[in-house]
Amino acid sequence: MKELTTTFKALSDDQRLRILMLLDRKELCVCQLMGILGVAQPLVSRNLAILSRAGFLQERKEGKLRFYSINRKLAEDKKAIMKLLRNQTKNYTLIQKDMETLQECTEFQKMTGKCDMKTFTEFLKKRKAKKGGRR
Repeated sequence: MKELTTTFKALSDDQRLRILMLLDRKELCVCQLMGILGVAQPLVSRNLAILSRAGFLQERKEGKLRFYSINRKLAEDKKAIMKLLRNQTKNYTLIQKDMETLQECTEFQKMTGKCDMKTFTEFLKKRKAKKGGRR
């Protein structure tokens, strides 16, 4: 019963659902998620910990960075949940915007050739300036 409540608690937050959908697309580090979601590191890290405890994520370290992805050994019930989430969220405007921002973030990272906090701070500044220029 505890595993079931842990799973549903993990799914009961918009940010965590957005994180799951992003990680379903691609492995990401905390700073990339911060850039895409526009939220602070402690919130991203806390949500990643909750999703990890529920069995949805796996983590790997590369230097000081931690990269997260959907657990390759996901239990069958969680695979079914992920399939349901994909189907239910594919037309959500916020999820679509997250995917567009993920693409922009990926392209920016390719241009700079780096994945670090400084790079994603630059990405956020350019993104904010771009949004400000449209108004």
